[in-house]
Amino acid sequence: MSQLTVLLNSQHQKSRFSCGKELLDDYLHKQVNQDIKRKLSVCFVLTDPEAKLIKGYYTLSNNSISQELIPEEIHKKLPRSYTSIPTTLLGRLAIDQNYQGQGIGKLLLVDALKRSYDLSKTIGSFAVIVDPIDQNAENFYLKYGFVKLPDSGKMFLPMKTIGQLFDS
Repeated sequence: MSQLTVLLNSQHQKSRFSCGKELLDDYLHKQVNQDIKRKLSVCFVLTDPEAKLIKGYYTLSNNSISQELIPEEIHKKLPRSYTSIPTTLLGRLAIDQNYQGQGIGKLLLVDALKRSYDLSKTIGSFAVIVDPIDQNAENFYLKYGFVKLPDSGKMFLPMKTIGQLFDS
């Protein structure tokens, strides 16, 4: 499966992107380039090739979570010597208002999971972590099998589960 997205670059028209969530719009308009330069995250975009418009974007970065946050049934299978577990953070995922309701969120999520899974083969990552911006986002991730982490608001999907999607 080839990736649908490309790395954000200067030819993409960031200023025309609007998903309706100020936090996600402002991030793309004002902060993403600095985060990329500082190696804090990487931004992937799905574009309309003719108009160079960004249909949607997501960010990935390295992350870790306290082993204590992981549900007990998974926690008990992990070595006790790790106080934190390496993960991949799907930090932001947003769809431009002009393209919402067309299944692009699912496409971007699958793209991010595939990319994260492929990377986990060369850099350790136990799971993909998300921190939903609101209840709608939480419901979206629940629909795709993400599990809520206790007392944090974050959600995760183990790489083992993700691998079952792509190793068939």
